Amino acid sequence: MDWKKSKLYSISTLKCPRCHEGNMFPPGTLYSPSQFAKMYPSCQCCGQNFDPEPGYYFGAMFISYAISTALFVAAWIALSFLLEEVTLLLITAVIILIVLGLLPINFRLSRVLWIHIFIDYEGPCNRIQKK
Repeated sequence: MDWKKSKLYSISTLKCPRCHEGNMFPPGTLYSPSQFAKMYPSCQCCGQNFDPEPGYYFGAMFISYAISTALFVAAWIALSFLLEEVTLLLITAVIILIVLGLLPINFRLSRVLWIHIFIDYEGPCNRIQKK
């Protein structure tokens, strides 16, 4: 099996769900405060529209919530193993740092996961019809 045909490859590299080749986000904008949410309107390779309808990514907020919850629980468990006593102030501070530090990654990952749920892989860019 070609690893570029894998959804896991496409999701982990933030690639287009249709061709697994085009980028969904511009390079170098991940931790830019004003541009981490900037997304290409369509795939430069196959032409797949990344914003097919208004409010399309509303469902991605639920994925983001699930990822954040998993991070919170993991942080709490890790702190419980590392420290004898975990105070409310400490866990709150750690969670805020995690949320702010991973916000751009969580935002992008939730959008990529959401679009991959609805758009299937059709093949390499040079073998599919451009939209």
